[in-house]
Amino acid sequence: MTTEPVAATLSQKLWAANADWAQRTLAHPFLRGLGDGSLPIDSFRRYVAQDAYFLEAFARAYAHCLAQSTARADLQAFAGLIAGVIDELKLHAGYAERWGVDLSNVTPGPATEAYTGFLIELARMGGIGLTTAAMTPCMRLYAFLGQELAKAPVAPPYAEWVRAYAAPEFEALAVTLEGLVDWHASDSPAVRNAYRRAMELEYGFFDANL
Repeated sequence: MTTEPVAATLSQKLWAANADWAQRTLAHPFLRGLGDGSLPIDSFRRYVAQDAYFLEAFARAYAHCLAQSTARADLQAFAGLIAGVIDELKLHAGYAERWGVDLSNVTPGPATEAYTGFLIELARMGGIGLTTAAMTPCMRLYAFLGQELAKAPVAPPYAEWVRAYAAPEFEALAVTLEGLVDWHASDSPAVRNAYRRAMELEYGFFDANL
């Protein structure tokens, strides 16, 4: 008796199609420095401030999707994802307090503005399917990076960052968002382009904060 292979979901296809960007990001000096502790603290301070700004925009993009939702399951899913962003912001607040980063008045850099502008514009005009496709790379990529870095000994300075994104709880959030993509998005050039553009912007974000 033979079993039929399980067809890949749209979110799986999108991730596989962008494996090159995932591996390129993992190999970036910023990520290597997080793992071995060699990342300059000033680079991490800059990243914390810019990422906190980004996360606030990310939560607003989720809120746009939530406002467009009609199914109860969608409402619950987006509410949980927004709560996950709030938890990330709490983590960043801890970094900020520890290393003297002012999060009260962050001026976004060009890479941050490019990424947040891309997401908010899609959230306002693109519908749930396209918006979630553009947001998923952030979640899936961070889960991938955390899990990959956690496979080797992690130096103490940034071990908390690695643990947070390698955690099963964060993986669950990424899976939730991918489920929304599979439900709402179609396999179209617009969806594939949005996903890939977000992967490119992720790389640019790390590169800008090195």
